[in-house]
Amino acid sequence: MSEVQGTLRVHTQRKGALTGDLFGIFFEDLNHAADGGLYAELVHNRSFEFDPIDRKDYHALTAWEKVERGGGSADLKVEDTYPLHPRNKHYASIEVLSEGAGVGLMNLGFNSGVSVRQGESYVFSMYARRDIDSDVPVSISIEDNDGTMYAETLIAVNATEWTKYEARLTARATSHNGRLVILTKGKGKLYLDMVSLFPEKTFNHRSNGLRADIAALLADMKPKFMRFPGGCLVHDGSLNPEDRNSMYRWKNTIGDLVQRPARRNNWQYNQTLGLGYYEYFLFCEDIGAKPIPVLPGGYDPHHHRIVPIEELGPWIDDALDLIEFACGDVSSVWGAIRAELGHPEPFGLAYIAIGNEEVGEPFFERYAYFHRAIKEKYPEMKIINSSGPFAAGGEYERGWESAREHGSDLVDEHYYQSPEWFLANYHRYDDFKSDDPKVFLGEYASIGNTYYNALVEAAFMTGLEKNAHAVGLACYAPTLCNVDYVNWKPDMIWFNNHEVFGTPNYYVQKLFMIHQGDQLLQTEAIGLPLPEGITDKPIEGNITFKANRSSFLITEMKLLNKLTGEMKMLHDLNNEIADPAFHAELPSELDLGLTQWSNFTLTCKAVRTGGDRGLIINFGKIDDHTHLSWEIGGWQNQDSLIGSKVAGRNSILTQSMFAVESNKEYTLTLEVVGRKIRAFIDGDLINKTEDKLPLIEPLYYSSTVELATGDIILKVVNVRDQSTNVEVVLDEFPSNSVAGEIFEMAGYLLSDENSFEEPLKVSPKHTTFDGWGSSFQYEFPKQSITVFRFKTNDDRG
Repeated sequence: MSEVQGTLRVHTQRKGALTGDLFGIFFEDLNHAADGGLYAELVHNRSFEFDPIDRKDYHALTAWEKVERGGGSADLKVEDTYPLHPRNKHYASIEVLSEGAGVGLMNLGFNSGVSVRQGESYVFSMYARRDIDSDVPVSISIEDNDGTMYAETLIAVNATEWTKYEARLTARATSHNGRLVILTKGKGKLYLDMVSLFPEKTFNHRSNGLRADIAALLADMKPKFMRFPGGCLVHDGSLNPEDRNSMYRWKNTIGDLVQRPARRNNWQYNQTLGLGYYEYFLFCEDIGAKPIPVLPGGYDPHHHRIVPIEELGPWIDDALDLIEFACGDVSSVWGAIRAELGHPEPFGLAYIAIGNEEVGEPFFERYAYFHRAIKEKYPEMKIINSSGPFAAGGEYERGWESAREHGSDLVDEHYYQSPEWFLANYHRYDDFKSDDPKVFLGEYASIGNTYYNALVEAAFMTGLEKNAHAVGLACYAPTLCNVDYVNWKPDMIWFNNHEVFGTPNYYVQKLFMIHQGDQLLQTEAIGLPLPEGITDKPIEGNITFKANRSSFLITEMKLLNKLTGEMKMLHDLNNEIADPAFHAELPSELDLGLTQWSNFTLTCKAVRTGGDRGLIINFGKIDDHTHLSWEIGGWQNQDSLIGSKVAGRNSILTQSMFAVESNKEYTLTLEVVGRKIRAFIDGDLINKTEDKLPLIEPLYYSSTVELATGDIILKVVNVRDQSTNVEVVLDEFPSNSVAGEIFEMAGYLLSDENSFEEPLKVSPKHTTFDGWGSSFQYEFPKQSITVFRFKTNDDRG
């Protein structure tokens, strides 16, 4: 063991802020997280409702194929003249032209197919009818794509009206390439709808339930809360709840599956809504997590759809009715509906969020009406406001101003940044006030699923925990991803149709949830080495101009050294640029060359001559993977952004709203002083930020007490490339003999990741100890995460 480098003292009797519901999870249906994921339905497009509105290549028979065997012939089409339900209009029609050995259709399932396991049973159901009386049975089977049959049964369909049929199938072998095959013989037409296959073993054995292995990984985390159903999923859509592409309206998602309407998912696929609000509440109950539903606030920032103020009533009623659905007794309207669904006892609801990462005055104008109505009827309800999808800037500040003005209980912050940003901003919440609205860090990740990402996130989470006076809730995002349907990376848990694994990020989140503790303890580091890093390195590198989905004319370019007064006039460069996809004949980039000035001002005139987006000015550019940027007209031509890219991982440092107009001349000014950046458009300050460099602490740490057990919990993260030996002192610990547990992640390459082949490659190791004193030496390995649980010898049982 190396020489002791300092002391880490935990004052076990000096208690601070309560940690409350600090660490939880976030569920959004992207990456096929619901259908084809957590929702256990094995049939893809079970109700024949897929549509090009969902995705351009979708149609009503997506994931279905016609089957004609032994000389059989059939006409397969989708009809809507005699629907099962007005909200579920489409159904399959199989007309037997020649029966042969059977005709019908098969479903391809998700990923490689329908996954079944030897000896396990599956619940099949369908609604069916015939156009004529017939006693010819319908064959239901699960087959491999090579024709091997794993399970089969016969169902007599002899009704001419829609009737529900069910059967139980038990697999004789395991296959992950299965097909659900439905065949008929005889004459006439067979009509099918709501064709379903569920594993009998769903999570907690619930009907219409969840995939057991994915749900178990989430349950094992012991999250304090679950935020759902999104995400951009919530507010990106039309204002009419009956529209196919409507915003996510919770009342569409409860009740009989037959009458839940199919909806476009804004991540460009279909939502069956089989996993709806009732199922979300049940899952929260099953895993002991408080539900945090997110409702739209009458504004779609993606398409600028706005509910007039005088028409907000139904939207506000949706929020009030949801609270009654969760909390009302059976004598209330929505409490009675919940009871009819099978849950007479209230679920309970402590939090409700209005809006998701909102930007723009229309949302915040409408938020006030929601807030006032909810607080008048449910004064104890904690209401969550929004501060946009950026860590700083105009819309971020607008959200916080709204929260302070209206007395919001929490403010939802979202940011996806580089690991270096998280290290540089470890102290982000140190100066936040305890009497302000609390922070809900509702979405965050460090852009990657390596051990390095997890290590940095663990360090940042100790800062969240230490600032529990100001940070009320935090959850990593996104949570789930189907490997064959990726919309977004990184993700905490990856799966296919039969396997699932947690990333290193997952195991960090799990450690912090299970070992959160209930109340902070004062903890101090004494005599440890100084933080490492160079924080005053100036921004140096090339300056380039690049068009984004547009073409630009750049003129009157000047570069001024503000320390020496030297001026570079750059008029003689080729000044017209265009995005190659927009105008291939023009250069795509304008390179002004290298500047090593630490204090400079760049000015130019810019005119958008075509396209619908904006201009990107890169500066401090080392290469395409490492540079800073000013993007004017970013996202959907709504933003002015300052970003920092490190090793290909981008961080948005600040954002303000700005839209570029075509054929209008703008004067652009970029000021760089050291690492401080200011950007002006036509003389008006639009962005102001500092690109902080990481200052690596010798150790990142936090400590809490778990009130039910009396356990003292100490979390220590060592990001550095060398071990650190310290004296750990448990001041005023109630016993001189200490027992406990250690959970540690160490010894991994920073690039290590988990996979289906090695799902536990990066995961905590568990050891126990006994008979330690209340003061002991411990060498924290390099690049490690260590969690101690200290117990007195009296508490070991």
